Amino acid sequence: MAVLISGGAGYVGSHTCVELLNAGEDIIVFDNFFNSSSRTIDNIQQITGRKLKFYEADMLEIGSIDRIFDENEIEQVIHFAGYKSIPESVKHPLKYYSNNLRGAFNILETMRKYGCTKFIFSSTAVCENSENSGLLATNPYGSTKLIIENLCREMYNANKVWTFVLLRYLNTMGAHKSGLIGEDISGRSDSLMSAISAAALGKSAELQIAGNDYPTPDGTCVRDCVHVEDLAKGHVAAVRKARETESGCSAYNLGSGHGHSVKEIIDTFKRVNGVDFNVTFGSRRDGDVAECLCDPSLAEKELGWKAEQGLEDMCRDAWNFVKN
Repeated sequence: MAVLISGGAGYVGSHTCVELLNAGEDIIVFDNFFNSSSRTIDNIQQITGRKLKFYEADMLEIGSIDRIFDENEIEQVIHFAGYKSIPESVKHPLKYYSNNLRGAFNILETMRKYGCTKFIFSSTAVCENSENSGLLATNPYGSTKLIIENLCREMYNANKVWTFVLLRYLNTMGAHKSGLIGEDISGRSDSLMSAISAAALGKSAELQIAGNDYPTPDGTCVRDCVHVEDLAKGHVAAVRKARETESGCSAYNLGSGHGHSVKEIIDTFKRVNGVDFNVTFGSRRDGDVAECLCDPSLAEKELGWKAEQGLEDMCRDAWNFVKN
């Protein structure tokens, strides 16, 4: 029995593949390489010294998903695949709703058909402080995540055979210590760390930050940051939790529980890596909020997971990946 990973060549997905393989799990991966590269699959296997089964497939093509299930014995699914840019989602909400929702529907429909009932969803903390607080999305990207979460809860309420584990996290940073996998800054990423790395490499004349007039100590947004390796280990913990759980629907925040401002992140990156670049400030970005933190205590209590690496590790590892 294997764990199927959608979007497994992506940033968080690839690191999760590494941690699962290192933990002795058998995995099957599919990706359409919209925001990733086939080289990543080779690098995952190089890091771990293990082979994985890969399909180039699009989650919007339900026939392709059906083929994967038909040819394999799949115990669980970890669902990463989907569009993820907040500002793009604000400009093109229909694009995000169409892709992210249809893809999730296709995967869940196929799971139901083949009797696979354990689903781990890569969600977002959407600026909430606890797993049980009122859920609110501030942009279309976040809305698609919440709709899928709500669907999972409703599917469980309708049929108690399902096990859903919803993992919520915010700003993911860093890269694998090998430097072989990380966030591809030449792709479609618009994350803060990818922008910082591009400026440090001289790929952009300056780093422009969206807004320095927020009601925070230094005027820049404050975010809960988590190292991608820590986050991947959280998904391994979720796989084990789902395996041990007969049924249920649980949500967990994966984060540090404290925030770093955008300015602090930039200053730390410069300091630990010995680099410098110009920084300017523009207007606020649509869909952003001043502060976004999470409470990870439930993940520590029930999953045995806790973020171990700090901001310096994230900055150092991100730079180690992109400079090579």
